[in-house]
Amino acid sequence: MASFMANFRIIPLDFYQYSNNYNYFSFSSHQIIKHRHNLFISTSNNNRTVHYYNQKQKSSSIACSAANKPSPPTDISSTAKIRSEVLSPFRSVRMFFYLAFIASGGLGALIATTQLIAALANPARAAEVPEILKGLGIDIGAVSIFAFLYYRENNAKQAQVARLSREESLSNLKLRVDDKKIISISSLRGIARLVICAGPGSYVLESFRLSEPFTQSLLDRGVLVVPFATDGNFPNFEFEESEEMKEITSKRKRLWQLNPTFVSEWSKWLDEQKNMAGVSPESPVYLSLRLDGRVRGSGVGYPPWNAFVAQLPQVKGMWSGLLDGMDGRVL
Repeated sequence: MASFMANFRIIPLDFYQYSNNYNYFSFSSHQIIKHRHNLFISTSNNNRTVHYYNQKQKSSSIACSAANKPSPPTDISSTAKIRSEVLSPFRSVRMFFYLAFIASGGLGALIATTQLIAALANPARAAEVPEILKGLGIDIGAVSIFAFLYYRENNAKQAQVARLSREESLSNLKLRVDDKKIISISSLRGIARLVICAGPGSYVLESFRLSEPFTQSLLDRGVLVVPFATDGNFPNFEFEESEEMKEITSKRKRLWQLNPTFVSEWSKWLDEQKNMAGVSPESPVYLSLRLDGRVRGSGVGYPPWNAFVAQLPQVKGMWSGLLDGMDGRVL
């Protein structure tokens, strides 16, 4: 018991369930068994379980469970490669032919080189030297051109795979919708255009204030904001609760309803993006996602809410189906 109490620590609870008239509850790899007149806590596989029995009720209990680790990531690199093939289906064919032409030109250059050496060693074949040099020059030029094309195509492929890998990593990050529901960003593909505001608590609060005049227009375009306070000081958003402002307050809460969870994963991803972009780790940034979950825009400073309203089509109305893909080019 002493060893058990020494290893126990309180952590935030992500999920809860209330149940009546049951003798046990089952949560994945562990069970919670009714224990009369007592409070006990058990640990199993990085999970904490709390069970409480209320003497005043004949059979009533509350069970809470939370995991201190996110779900294991999927094979992002394989997924990114598959998506890259789908987005550029003829790239592999082009790269194959480039390699074939390089091999053919290299073989021709090797043969021409041996012929040139033989012609230079034999004075009787001196007249063949200009023609051999011409063919050698063509072979070397062809090898150089196709090597450059292959190099450029390969760089484009690597850049695309790296970008898709970052997008897959982003799609696996978790968001808390309310006290009971946690989803991944990928769950919102085709549903919402996310705008991630990452910076100190003061930056997040000012972004919240600046978005107020555009609340209705942003919601009409499927925009939802993800505020991420990098300093851990998440601000308290103040909403007007008067009867006259009830409707706009409801819309403001809906626009800012998402919150990052598993903060360490968010911080790791954000730091990697800033490092690749050459942005200072302390700089507040925003990222704008398309409906398909891909990054369409980013920058240092406050999100340009007015630009989002001007550039993004509405998700409902007569133009919604035609303009669903008009989210801007992918970064």
